[in-house]
Amino acid sequence: MKKVLMYSTGYCPYCSRAEMLLKQRGVTEIEKIRIDVEPQRRDEMIQRTGRRTVPQIFIDDTHVGGFDDLAALDRADKLVPMLA
Repeated sequence: MKKVLMYSTGYCPYCSRAEMLLKQRGVTEIEKIRIDVEPQRRDEMIQRTGRRTVPQIFIDDTHVGGFDDLAALDRADKLVPMLA
């Protein structure tokens, strides 16, 4: 299983949905970077992704995007192979 990293905030329904989907697909550990707790990490997220919204999800070093992007990958049957 590959490393999953997610930039998130404390209250974020899309972050929760992303986490739920990842767990349904077998992910047991998600490294979370809380940009509300560590505001300096927000700039890092924006620099790495070009986006300002959370969640921003990485599988290994590949930027997947947000929840909608993750769900689209799953619908296209590309998420599980990406995680393997």
